[in-house]
Amino acid sequence: MTSLRIYWLDPATPDAAFPDPELALTQPNGLLAMGGDLSPQRLQRAYAAGIFPWYNPDEAILWWCPDPRTVFETGHLHVSQRLARTLARHDYALTLDEAFGDVLSGCAADRAGQPGTWLGADMQAAYMRLHTLGHAHSIEVWRHGCLVGGLYGVAIGRMFFGESMFSRVSDASKIALVWLARQLAAWDFPLLDGQVGSGHLYRMGAYDMPRSSFLQHVEKLQHQSAPAAPWRFSIEVPAAAKHLPVRSRRHR
Repeated sequence: MTSLRIYWLDPATPDAAFPDPELALTQPNGLLAMGGDLSPQRLQRAYAAGIFPWYNPDEAILWWCPDPRTVFETGHLHVSQRLARTLARHDYALTLDEAFGDVLSGCAADRAGQPGTWLGADMQAAYMRLHTLGHAHSIEVWRHGCLVGGLYGVAIGRMFFGESMFSRVSDASKIALVWLARQLAAWDFPLLDGQVGSGHLYRMGAYDMPRSSFLQHVEKLQHQSAPAAPWRFSIEVPAAAKHLPVRSRRHR
């Protein structure tokens, strides 16, 4: 009988290397290690190795690197006719890195049919620290001065790891994803990591890449220079963004 091995990370050594991701379990897919901490050093080491944390509040930290890995090519998102009409209306505003804490809160909020959240207070605090250090970024979608959707993730070099998104109105998270991908493509980020596949992601053009290939891309892209934080758009965004009320640009 084959034994299952989960590697334990010592919380006292945040600079320690992670186990080889190829040693991750196949069931559950990608589970590699547990323990450790959520310090900036640990998180940066994790993402640089293609690994991310995902666990429920009040449980041990779990670290994952699934095979295959769901990714987007930033220049090839699929935009349906319906979404294209929504994008063309330009009845929304867009910002980057203007309300990271609010996006975190939106992603952590309960969703219909999904009580509770994996994005607990410790995870939110950890990503807030990464944002303060310039490694975590958000894109915000506004309508009538209110935050209606967004997405956040982590950038290591020219590799962007998407973490979570939310919508308070129809299609807001899709708007965020499309415009983030456009900006990343303009900055020569070829890939946007979606972690684990879903019908929603596949319908927008995501596909599954073998873990070994994904890790090769991460190793190459993490050493390439990226725009300094805070991020701002360098491509043309809807005109409404130029008139975003100052009162809606809140930080927590």
